[in-house]
Amino acid sequence: MKKFLFWVLMMGLLGGLTGLRAADPTVEQRLADLEAYFKNGAPATSLAGNPGPGHNGWMMMSAGLVLFMTLPGLSLFYGGLVRRKNVLSVLAQCLGLAGIVTVIWWACGYSLSFSKGSPFLGGLGWSFLKGVTAAPNADYGAWVSHNIYAMYQLMFAIITPGLIVGAIAERMRFKALMVFCTVWMFVVYFPSAHMLWGADGWMNGLWNDGAKIKAVDFAGGIVVHMTSGWSALVLCLLLGPRRGYGREPIVPHNMVLCMVGTGMLWFGWYGFNAGSAVAADVVSSNAFVATTLSAGVGLCVWALIEWFLRGKPSILGMCSGAVAGLATITPASGFVTPTGAVVIGLVAGISTYLACAKLKGWFGYDDSLDTFGVHAVGGTLGTVMAGILATSEVNPNLDAPRIKALVGGGLWIEQLKAGGLILLLSVVATVVLYFVIDKTIGCRVPEETEDQGLDLAEHGEEGYTL
Repeated sequence: MKKFLFWVLMMGLLGGLTGLRAADPTVEQRLADLEAYFKNGAPATSLAGNPGPGHNGWMMMSAGLVLFMTLPGLSLFYGGLVRRKNVLSVLAQCLGLAGIVTVIWWACGYSLSFSKGSPFLGGLGWSFLKGVTAAPNADYGAWVSHNIYAMYQLMFAIITPGLIVGAIAERMRFKALMVFCTVWMFVVYFPSAHMLWGADGWMNGLWNDGAKIKAVDFAGGIVVHMTSGWSALVLCLLLGPRRGYGREPIVPHNMVLCMVGTGMLWFGWYGFNAGSAVAADVVSSNAFVATTLSAGVGLCVWALIEWFLRGKPSILGMCSGAVAGLATITPASGFVTPTGAVVIGLVAGISTYLACAKLKGWFGYDDSLDTFGVHAVGGTLGTVMAGILATSEVNPNLDAPRIKALVGGGLWIEQLKAGGLILLLSVVATVVLYFVIDKTIGCRVPEETEDQGLDLAEHGEEGYTL
């Protein structure tokens, strides 16, 4: 009997200890988790491993906004700027890339971009989105589901090659462009995204203690605009100008579509920039403000320049100025004050106007829809200005020991290093890919196809039947 009571007592004590270990978090611990939620800090106890509904909801909305930038925003913006006979070809190129990039992203693109691997390219551990669940990954967001973050980044991957379409519009084979952009994603985009944004990326100065180049790129000035813009310039030079370029008028067929597309781009850009905070927090709100101001200033600058030089502001100029302001603020949007955003918008308007209205004429290249003039020029300048104007008053993450000493000092040099290396990668990869594809399947449509229009020749359809 004594032995029996002894064992009953021991079992009770063990059960009590187990209960203590499994006890619910205290009120203080729960409050600490709630405080972390509002400050976008990592939860420590009861909420660890759970997405936060507000932050998660904002990121789902942001992902939709960024897709809206491509479909339909970019598609209509570009579609209105080409001639009537080629409007569907531009829409087909943007739509086709959205499908192809989605499949690649699921298969291995997200893993190569964001999983840990080498400093230059991620591994394959997240291929087919294996292990990418609804639980947050602390490397990329304390309160946002990992699978939602992956989908958000997919939208960036979709729009980046889509921007290239604007430089080669009306003369490149659909099949050739799809092949080019597919391979380009592997040799340019995935390495660039990993180096700048991956947790162990070689140039991720904001989050990686071991980064060799401590650069910052809040929403894609380097990863999106510089890669696509500089590749677009090389591709349009290698393809050569459209037939009749410089000898006969080649004008937009529908400025209404262009204006509507611009509005959609501006609207979607809030997901692009403010969403890059990966939370609905103070950094996100600051990026929202900076995006608005830079776009508005860029629009006004183009309008005023045209008014002064030509006597009247054009809708095309105002649309181009707004997009230029958006592209240029992108790398700096989460780092600069409202006044800094106005300065960037002013520089964006002047520099991109000169690139589109003067530089293109001086050198005679046919950047059909000014991808280089707006995105490469704007993205490059914005990258450097982010290094000059970034402040921890706007983004407290800049106070981290890994980068604090550079803010307000040598950060702009790190920006030049990162931008220069990505520029070189984009240019060299584009040259190699172009010649390989041109020698195998051919890059440019035949002259008769170009004269007829790519809509009928390449897709068997017309944008308008009346």
